[in-house]
Amino acid sequence: MGDPRVTVARRELASLGEEKTIVLALVLQLFIAAFSSFLVVGLVSLYDPGEMGGYEVDVAIAGDATDELVAAADGVTGVDSHVYPDAAAATDAFERPSETGIDAVLIGEVRDGRVYVSATVPDGNVQTTVVVVQLRDVLRNLETAERTDRAAWLSSLPVDLPPETRSSPYYGFTYTVLVPLLLFLPVFISGSLTVDSLAEERERGTLELLRVAPVSLREIVDGKLLAAAALAPAQAALWVVLLGFNGTRVANPLALLALVAALSALVCSLGAAVALLSPERRSAQFLYSIGVLFVFGGTALFPNNPVNTAARLAIGSADASSWVVVAAYVVVGVGVYVALRRLVGDVDANAL
Repeated sequence: MGDPRVTVARRELASLGEEKTIVLALVLQLFIAAFSSFLVVGLVSLYDPGEMGGYEVDVAIAGDATDELVAAADGVTGVDSHVYPDAAAATDAFERPSETGIDAVLIGEVRDGRVYVSATVPDGNVQTTVVVVQLRDVLRNLETAERTDRAAWLSSLPVDLPPETRSSPYYGFTYTVLVPLLLFLPVFISGSLTVDSLAEERERGTLELLRVAPVSLREIVDGKLLAAAALAPAQAALWVVLLGFNGTRVANPLALLALVAALSALVCSLGAAVALLSPERRSAQFLYSIGVLFVFGGTALFPNNPVNTAARLAIGSADASSWVVVAAYVVVGVGVYVALRRLVGDVDANAL
């Protein structure tokens, strides 16, 4: 028998560690929320580089279709065209960017009445992404102009073109990236807290002190799991409210919270099972991380994966399949939790 004062001290240190972990997680999310505007602007630039203004791309143009390419480039903001007598001169200018300032090359050739364009861009740096996006818009303009010029040769219009629309990239980014990120980030944190809470109790030997109280091992695991799992939907609800104050309307909030709660129960149950079966805290965290990656990576292969379902619910375009998916996640979450309780009942508490 050890000194009971030492055991109590260990228990207090473990509880203090859990509280610090929860506070740190909340502080990190508050920090992210405080700089959300800057993050959104920066992440949208990665999500849609074409919307990043203030960058000029100098393009060397040569070949038989020079006039067509110059006209197409003039219709794209941020693209400056420079005409060269032939492909060799344009390529030579591209290979001396410090002297010429050329960022890319477009060579247009006319063969059998068709326009063939070859593009050369920088290899493997941050500039490449922006240059490729700008050249894509140039080629789209060229394609539109060619289709318009050749329309007179058609006796009838094959397909009616839909009306051209222009949506803000912030809309797509907000509902397909930002909202799912804010909803599912607390789920991962809750699962990690569950693993840490149980694994630390085993590693420090404080689980034995908890068993002195008139509670079973199953009740101990339930208390830790439910406390961590409840944080995810609570934080998700707070994010939804904050997004509403920021002018971002989120539809179907109750369905989203049900989805988050189901995934939280699923992830926390898996985390608790890993913590009970793994002898060390480090290995438990590693196995939990790999398991979560497999679970969410595997579901990403399905059309109604959690991210897609959350985005459709948040936008307000959910169909019957989305509601079925939410119900399925709830059933799976409850089923995994019930399986965990059976597992805990089969575990020998004295062996922990």
